[in-house]
Amino acid sequence: MEKLLERGVTEVLPNKEALNSLMKKRKIRIYLGVDPTSPDLHLGHAVALRKLRQFQDLGHEVVLLFGTFTAQIGDPSGRDKMRQPLTAKEIAVNMATYKKQARLVLNNSKTVYKENGAWLGKLKLDEILKIASHLTVSRLLERDMFQERLKLGREIWLHEFLYPLLQGYDSVVMDVDAELGGTDQTFNMLVGRRFLESMKKKEKFVVTVPLLPGLDGRKMSKSYGNTVNLLDEPEDMYGKLMSLNDNLVPQYFELCTDISPKASTPRDRKAELAREIVHMYHGEKKAKFAEEEFNKVFRLKEQPGNIDRFDIDRPIKDIVGILVETRMASSKSNARRLINGGGVKFEGRTITNPKEMIEENGVVQVGSRHFARVVYKT
Repeated sequence: MEKLLERGVTEVLPNKEALNSLMKKRKIRIYLGVDPTSPDLHLGHAVALRKLRQFQDLGHEVVLLFGTFTAQIGDPSGRDKMRQPLTAKEIAVNMATYKKQARLVLNNSKTVYKENGAWLGKLKLDEILKIASHLTVSRLLERDMFQERLKLGREIWLHEFLYPLLQGYDSVVMDVDAELGGTDQTFNMLVGRRFLESMKKKEKFVVTVPLLPGLDGRKMSKSYGNTVNLLDEPEDMYGKLMSLNDNLVPQYFELCTDISPKASTPRDRKAELAREIVHMYHGEKKAKFAEEEFNKVFRLKEQPGNIDRFDIDRPIKDIVGILVETRMASSKSNARRLINGGGVKFEGRTITNPKEMIEENGVVQVGSRHFARVVYKT
């Protein structure tokens, strides 16, 4: 049980010993709250989910709370300006995919799923005022992102003040013993601890886990293109992990797996990491195949064996049109950027002219991992 609160844990508040003592006496109820702000979960999200699964495997009650109401406000954590709120429809779509992907980590049959819109959406003004009476403005202003905005002369919107208040109230409604979350959520989770103490005279523990950096060392974000998504194809997942900064490999081993590296060289340790993570989410057979395909392309300089075929109608197409038609570029402007950046090849030859015509069948390559076999219809 002690290892549960060691590996991959930044801090336990108010202290680790007290939580350990409680868990030896009885099973606890612990929850993780997620605002469904995008359709994809990545390895950064999986850090908290994996820790939640460890509590689950020890018999504790695990709740995955979807912030269907709070997502409409927008969490100000880590933001130097107001986050754009989502519509109820966008949230519902994202939540459906979140739940599907969370099952890749959690034991679905033993997970309690809840939505905070079920209670927050029903609060009346007098109830909100009563909740607000348990928190001071000076306490809210202690938040680092609010302090940063004040220094920069930027606005703090009133609804953003309400976010930690409403998230904190989730703990009261669910009557939890503990909350799990990333270090960026510490303030919000401590508000819930304060509310439980003042409203129910009950102790609440806060367990924080580190934020996993993206492949390039920056914050893991879809906008940076440095994420490894749980639903990435095995070959893509393996290839992305092989592009990981060498200095991040130990952190990925600790936070994303249950093993320690055995290989002696940096390259082999990275391959060991990539193989293990693909194995976790896709199985041993696909992990082995992904590794073989990667080695075929990067070590032996061969083309992968499972290139998707695209039958193209004549007349002869320019390379920009081919990239869009094979879905290797999201738009013509995106295709031109890829070409101008030197990232497009046809039959191993780098394409430099966006107007070049593709006159024969062959393999188009974008970047180091994406291939498409173009075949003109006769």
